[in-house]
Amino acid sequence: MLYLVHMIVDIPASLPAEEAARIKAEEKSYSQDLQRSGKWPHLWRVVGEYANYSVFDVESNEELHNVLSALPLFPYMQITVTPLATHPSAI
Repeated sequence: MLYLVHMIVDIPASLPAEEAARIKAEEKSYSQDLQRSGKWPHLWRVVGEYANYSVFDVESNEELHNVLSALPLFPYMQITVTPLATHPSAI
């Protein structure tokens, strides 16, 4: 199942810089593992924002929830999920 996911990150200024850097490094590693596995085939930055649009290819709503909630930056994200279906005009 394909999902379009919009993630907006808002790390509080009160979070110590060292902790923020550690979380970002963990996020990068985890997200790249998901990309290599094929579960996160597309990742695009939103220009001028700490945000992205991504496409996830997972088996179920539950798997997507588990993948997203395991993101190290999850506590600092606003996430919108849109399930996708094949368009009848797609080649």
